[in-house]
Amino acid sequence: QVDRLIVGVTSRRRVMASLGTVLVTGSSGRIGKVVLALLSKSGRCTARATARDLAKTDGLKALGAAEVVAFDLKDKNTWEGAVNGVSAVFSASLDPLISEHMEFAAFLGTKKEQIKHVVRISCFGADTNTNSYDKDKHVSCEGAQVPLMLQHYWWSEECLIKAGLPTTSIRGNFFMNHLLKNELENIKEHGFFQSPLGNCRNSFVCTNDMAEAAVTCLLEGPEKHANKFYDITGPQPQSMHEVAADLSKALGKTIEYRPQDIDQFKADFGPTRAEFFEYLRNGFYTRCSPDFYNITGHKGTSYAEYLSTKGPHGETGLEELFSSAGAIFTKGVDQFKDLANVQKK
Repeated sequence: QVDRLIVGVTSRRRVMASLGTVLVTGSSGRIGKVVLALLSKSGRCTARATARDLAKTDGLKALGAAEVVAFDLKDKNTWEGAVNGVSAVFSASLDPLISEHMEFAAFLGTKKEQIKHVVRISCFGADTNTNSYDKDKHVSCEGAQVPLMLQHYWWSEECLIKAGLPTTSIRGNFFMNHLLKNELENIKEHGFFQSPLGNCRNSFVCTNDMAEAAVTCLLEGPEKHANKFYDITGPQPQSMHEVAADLSKALGKTIEYRPQDIDQFKADFGPTRAEFFEYLRNGFYTRCSPDFYNITGHKGTSYAEYLSTKGPHGETGLEELFSSAGAIFTKGVDQFKDLANVQKK
């Protein structure tokens, strides 16, 4: 799989000119790491990584970054230096930083003559440009709104569009690497994991595929991909029982799936994340999109392949599961508790 990705990005090198400098925000994130690796291997640009802590410089350069600059969405003083001389931006940020991201988008909009393309990581389910979702109409809960997280994902795209930037959105399904991160102790010590998703099948997406789609769009440029909005999913919808079977095979021992009450999940992680999980329980994220194939020319990564195959950043999904990477949620901590107060800008 790694060879396939490298061949895909390097084959374009022979027919396309240099992109100049590409700013990779979220460089230490699960998708950003792969974006750095693939941009570097393409040979078609200077990949500029970002870091809040420049102690990460060596690690980011090992992934392929040619440059590493200080950048923090919460510190506007870092923005000018980060974008200086940049011709394209890979944009990814954590959900709680939606307000800061919207401000950064407005800042990028002041540099339209310089920045020719922005590729944004997002999620489908609330947009009003390619679809007509009504934020006040939840698809399965009468009287409820579309989950706030999905509304904010759309805002994260909309602000770039309103800033007048040539924008491509890579709208992913729920990430494979987030599925079981909070269940590591149960998996390691007790041979089971819990989740409220049950028998509903979802086409969970491999973040390597998200990165490959984003890099392909950057390499092929705004001429082909500006004002395009792609839904990226896995190639096969799976229930949590089927996820457990794949994990068991990868580990060489039986791992049991145990259903979790959604109210307990809500108590563990807060109402905002729980309302998003309702969309993973009602079939909204079951479908498989052809967009990844149409961008890259090949099928996406299955969960079994994700667990067993090294990505361009050098880790298998199984290695990643038991590492600190992607561990962004903590039981008992509602990191989204203040998001309802965020206003669209």
